[in-house]
Amino acid sequence: MGRKKREFPNTYVIIFGIILVCALATWLVPGGEYVKGAAGEAAQFRNVGAVGQWWRVMETFYEGFTKQSGIICFILVIGAAFWVVNRSRAIDAGIFSFLKFVTRLEKNRALAKVGVNNIVIVLIMLMFSLFGAVFGMSEETIAFVIILVPLAISMGYDSIVGVCMVYVAAHVGFAGAILNPFTIGIAQDLAGLPLFSGIGYRLFCWVVLNIITITFVLLYANKVKRNPHKSLMYEIDAHWRGHIAEQGSGVEYYTNRASWFSFAIAAAAVILFTIYYSEDTWLSIGAEKYRTAWLLPAVAVAFIATGVAALRKSVHFYILSLLGFTIVYLVVGVLGFSWYIGEISALFLTLGVLSGIAMGLSANSIVKELMDGAKDILSAALIVGLAAGIVYILQEGRIIDTILHAMAGSLEEAGEAGSLGLMYMIQTAINLVIPSASAKAAITMPIMAPFADIIGVSRQATVLAFQFGDGFTNMITPTSGVLIAVLGIARIPYGKWFKWVLPFILLLVVVGFLLLLPTVYMQLDGF
Repeated sequence: MGRKKREFPNTYVIIFGIILVCALATWLVPGGEYVKGAAGEAAQFRNVGAVGQWWRVMETFYEGFTKQSGIICFILVIGAAFWVVNRSRAIDAGIFSFLKFVTRLEKNRALAKVGVNNIVIVLIMLMFSLFGAVFGMSEETIAFVIILVPLAISMGYDSIVGVCMVYVAAHVGFAGAILNPFTIGIAQDLAGLPLFSGIGYRLFCWVVLNIITITFVLLYANKVKRNPHKSLMYEIDAHWRGHIAEQGSGVEYYTNRASWFSFAIAAAAVILFTIYYSEDTWLSIGAEKYRTAWLLPAVAVAFIATGVAALRKSVHFYILSLLGFTIVYLVVGVLGFSWYIGEISALFLTLGVLSGIAMGLSANSIVKELMDGAKDILSAALIVGLAAGIVYILQEGRIIDTILHAMAGSLEEAGEAGSLGLMYMIQTAINLVIPSASAKAAITMPIMAPFADIIGVSRQATVLAFQFGDGFTNMITPTSGVLIAVLGIARIPYGKWFKWVLPFILLLVVVGFLLLLPTVYMQLDGF
């Protein structure tokens, strides 16, 4: 009898194992907390009694679920909406059309030499990286994974490439933020710096990080293209390949009365939305606000014109236009009206309902499809709840601030470059247990900024160290609800992802340190 092959633990086992380690730490690490000082003063650390955690490890799922309820609900809505869209085969029709277009482009010798697929990957990654750098796109990437993973596999790549095109690109942009209000805005405000100052060097950093990221992804993507068996996800991606193969017989195009009825509802909603909000449309990009009273009317006209043209071809292209304008309104809503998960969830739920109507489904059938979609994505939602339990245990044990204080104490005699590097490493380490940028900024910047004055490092450099430390490890830490949700939707086991992304994260961490050094040895604008 042969030896049984040892299985790698699944994501639930890995995360629960981390929870147990954190629970053990609450018995070994002294408790402590930071107490807010007076205005302009750094928070003061004081020792408190640690609270050893044991039976509460079984509470972590409930507590994590309630803490991350917004993202969990968002995941369920996304799964429900895209189940209906997939049921219509609209995305299949879009992928087939896109691949035909790419095939035509490959006949051009110049484009064929560069590789049309390479151009597609680069353009998509730059777009999402810009979204991350400008308005902090993070949770919103969850909605795009379910589109770009099948597209990547249809192009001959794997699910990892699909996740890189959207999630990794956006989070590298988030780390190399140009105007991100959730990192740069909060950290600079707490450090007493002019909002979004030092933008010139941050723009340079963003360019460097994107060149490295896109090169890394293209090298891997082309390796998989040449030999699909070299993909870590080859066997697991059989799910996606099977789905694409099932749809490979082609799409039966048609237009029905129900799709025109759906369009009438959508057009009326868009017109009413435009009338109600067009006078107050201000797009916020960084610290600047731009009055754009023309924007909503222009988008409404474009939607109506595109909808009519799409319906003259097929209901599939109408549903694709619904999807496209859902994304347009998502961007407008985030930049113009400060939309977050609640509004975006409503937007995608509307997409699912209108798609169901367009297919001619009854009200009961639409509800059934939405429920089936929510069930299909439920495992991804549950993992997010469990992962949030890691932070819950550390907080209940009162040891997060103790760990932070111990790290800060190591900065005192390291010199300028050494201290800045240690600040960066501290921010990177803290991000593994506190992935929230705003929470981490509130804890660390009031301590790090005054300390930077003492050692002769600019506060702007301290903010940059926070920015890099906050961004890179978001793509590997199991405490990140967005990462766990993305992997769940893409069906990538955390262990497989960890193995693939670890060398990339280590590379980014080293590059981040090298980008910090000029802030010590050179005179940079804003630093």
